[in-house]
This record gives sequence, C-alpha cells and structure tokens, in this order.
Amino acid sequence: MAEAERIIGTPDSPEGAGAEPEQSSGGDGQESTGERARGKRRIAVLFAVAAFAYALDLISKMIVVAKLEHHEPIEIIGDWLKFEAIRNAGAAFGFGEAFTVIFTVIAAAVIVVIARLARKLYSLPWAIALGLLLGGALGNLTDRIFRSPGVFEGAVVDFIAPKHFAVFNLADSAIVCGGILIVLLSFRGLDPDGTVHKD
Repeated sequence: MAEAERIIGTPDSPEGAGAEPEQSSGGDGQESTGERARGKRRIAVLFAVAAFAYALDLISKMIVVAKLEHHEPIEIIGDWLKFEAIRNAGAAFGFGEAFTVIFTVIAAAVIVVIARLARKLYSLPWAIALGLLLGGALGNLTDRIFRSPGVFEGAVVDFIAPKHFAVFNLADSAIVCGGILIVLLSFRGLDPDGTVHKD
C-alpha cells in the first residue's frame, strides 16, 4: 500500500510516500514557497554543473583540434596514458560507428528528458548527476551537429587514450560519472523529487 501511494503520489512535490502531511494551520503558504525556492536552487545547480561540464569539454576539444590533431600523441604517463586526437563517428568510447544519426537522436532525447525532469527536481545529488549527463550530452551533440562530415553526422573529437582501452573525451567522462551516480542514488532509494523509498 505504501508503495502504491508513493507511485501515485504528487511527483511535483518533495513530499512523497511515507512523508507526513504538513499541518494546515496557516503554514502551508510559507512551506510551499520554501519548497519552490529549494527546487529552483536544485535546478540552478543542475544547469551550473551542465554548463561547467559543457564548457570544459568544448574548450578541451578546441585545444586538441588546434594543437594535437595531425600531430604525434603526447605521453602523459608513459604508455599508460596518452593524449591522441581522433575523430569518432560512434557512441561513447568508439562503439557503433555505423549509427551516428541514431546516437545524435538519442543524445537529443536525453537532453529533452532531463529538461522535463528538472521541473520536479528537489534532490541535490540528482541535480549534480543530471547536470553531468546534460553537459556531456550537449558536448557530444555539439560535435554531431557542427563537425564534419555533416549535420547530425559529425564525428566527435576524442583524445584521452588509456592503454588497452578506448579513446574518449571529457563529455564521455561526464556521462559515465553521471550515470554511475544515478545508479547509486537509485540503489539507495533516493528519487529526483527528494523522497526516499525502500522497495
């Protein structure tokens, strides 16, 4: 019964299943104003993290294209870690090069979903996780749209090359870190609206 109440409860409110309703003796207006303010702060965190991740990825790719492309790789830690510029038409870490357009559509869909989730976001960890996903998706989507060979078919600039591993970029790293954080939050039962549940 508690699980059903959690699912059908009001998602736009940080009070979820198991939360005691607020007393209605004159404090509701103040409480709802406070919750709205908290939600706005979480949204601000989401977009700040996304902007930082996106800017870092964009700047790093500009430097790589200007200074490293068509040059020898730069060894950072011997053979174990190098900076090597490559153009990747596939997904993260070079997978699926034949499906560039599909990955472009997926990245755009992820951005839309995150924007919709932001309306009911009251959790700081979720704001950080979604911000990382959004910034990474925007970073690689920018390459897909604006880089050669064409719009929605552009190759992503990758340059971080660990030994015995695929070459990737900072956008890929942000996406993976955001995804891992979301999995951890889900295991802990923390929802984007700030409610905690136990299955």
